[in-house]
Amino acid sequence: MSGPFDHLEVGYDIPARPGMAEAEVQTPCLVLDLDALDRNLARMAGAARAAGMRLRPHGKMHRSADVGRLQIARGAVGLCAQKASEAEAFVRGGIADVLVTNEVRDAAKIDRLARLPLRGARIGTCVDDPANVAELSAAASRHGTVLDVYIELDCGGARCGVSDAAAAVALARTVAAAPGLRYAGLHAYQGAMQHIEAPEDRRRAADAAHARVRETVEALAAASLAPEVVTGAGTGSWPFEAASGLYTELQCGSYAFMDADYARIRDSDGSRLDRTWDHALFVLTGVMSAPAPGRAVCDAGLKALATDSGLPFVFDRPDLAYLSASDEHGVIADPAGALRPGDRLRLIPGHCDPTCNLHDWYVGLRGGIVECLWPVSARGKGF
Repeated sequence: MSGPFDHLEVGYDIPARPGMAEAEVQTPCLVLDLDALDRNLARMAGAARAAGMRLRPHGKMHRSADVGRLQIARGAVGLCAQKASEAEAFVRGGIADVLVTNEVRDAAKIDRLARLPLRGARIGTCVDDPANVAELSAAASRHGTVLDVYIELDCGGARCGVSDAAAAVALARTVAAAPGLRYAGLHAYQGAMQHIEAPEDRRRAADAAHARVRETVEALAAASLAPEVVTGAGTGSWPFEAASGLYTELQCGSYAFMDADYARIRDSDGSRLDRTWDHALFVLTGVMSAPAPGRAVCDAGLKALATDSGLPFVFDRPDLAYLSASDEHGVIADPAGALRPGDRLRLIPGHCDPTCNLHDWYVGLRGGIVECLWPVSARGKGF
């Protein structure tokens, strides 16, 4: 019986086939520990249910329709995306509810977004400018579709979003009156606090953000524009949003894979986040050379992993340290001289989102055997 990858050649088109052992997988590539991924998805879905919250994981982290479908099977209501083209990739992959947690400007991008409901999907986006409301309304009306529109509030991240409650009310009125648009709620994500290491400092940032959210929600309610959905939160802050009484939806993303930067964040009891969430994503790398005592070189460099949030860690090998990255090489400190060419290592990337965007495939492993091969569906979708 033929399989979906029979026409593809390992090492040229794909890194592996189902049934292969991990030692046979081509490097460098992304590998997923499917058991760890399953545990992470179940844990977050259960936490959201226990808090009475909707869960809409952020797809920009994994860019995978396959991972997204797993999250929805666990109870997520849909996915978040950041770009119109990313939303398209998810919809083509069977995700029927996508919120673009970003402003979409430019006529071509807006037109693409407004056409997506024609594929049977529910599509949302965020606004912080009345002119954008008019652009979205014209496009939706032209295609005979409806877009969900959320007012974006700057609650401390200093990126997009209206700056105060009065502006949010005025903009919500504009959206509610616009043909082809449905006023859906408030988007209030504070990205800057996600990576604050100490829980008490992160709590103070969350309290400041939630004060802005509370003021805005109350102003909207007083204007008969109470938001049906208040959406936000990330892997580093979601317990605060869940306990705030303000939010109805969580947007956590990195919990599913858990990178090295999030792993150092401390939970409320002082433990690292990787005590709660398992490392499920790795860059599998092969040792290319052991040219000198104490030094080895692997084939995963800057083209295989992102270093904006720090260098990767070598998983389960405290005797080794990843020292530096160039385009095609990673230098590893190996004091005992244990590594030899051909050895395989799993690296935990510093930042999972841009690392995933560097690869075409995920190799799913269970018990050291390749179970599945998934495309990185939205790789490079930046429009």
